[in-house]
Amino acid sequence: MKIKTAELETVCGITSRLPANELPEIAFAGKSNVGKSSLINGLLNRKALARTSSTPGKTQTINFYNINKEFYFVDLPGYGYAKTSQETRAKWGKMIEKYLNGSDQLRLIFLLIDIRHEPGDNDKQMYDWVKAAGFEPVIIATKLDKIKRSQLLKQLSLIRKTLGAPEDVIMIPFSAQTKQGRDEIWATIEEKL
Repeated sequence: MKIKTAELETVCGITSRLPANELPEIAFAGKSNVGKSSLINGLLNRKALARTSSTPGKTQTINFYNINKEFYFVDLPGYGYAKTSQETRAKWGKMIEKYLNGSDQLRLIFLLIDIRHEPGDNDKQMYDWVKAAGFEPVIIATKLDKIKRSQLLKQLSLIRKTLGAPEDVIMIPFSAQTKQGRDEIWATIEEKL
């Protein structure tokens, strides 16, 4: 896909009302520090549209990026970051759940999992929320460049087993460094649009 324009259009905090968008939405969910901003920037060939940070838990809002005035990328708050209060984490959870259940334009949800680690309880909870909202998430196994090629199948199998994801759930290994997986992700997006 040729990206002509990409801009941050709406930012929704805990108390904000979600926008009534007319265009299709593609959502990105994942633990803090899993590489959501890097993935979004990589897909859009932008250096810093989505802000990346060495501090986990930076995205505390739902960010709507208008792409080509044709659809939205929706960056959901990173979950599972220990340095935020439990109360704040609970509010983020409610905000994410409200979005998943309330958006009329949501077409596809990418769930990002760090390929190096077994999915945690938060990842399993998010997977279950997405399923409960009536979607089959596409799993993006991030940080592919951080493992040896020989570990790939073992790690993908571990992610699938831990989440309880059936064999037909799409899993795409991705590296923000090499952009491996980018074309497969775009193919999945274009199919849903």
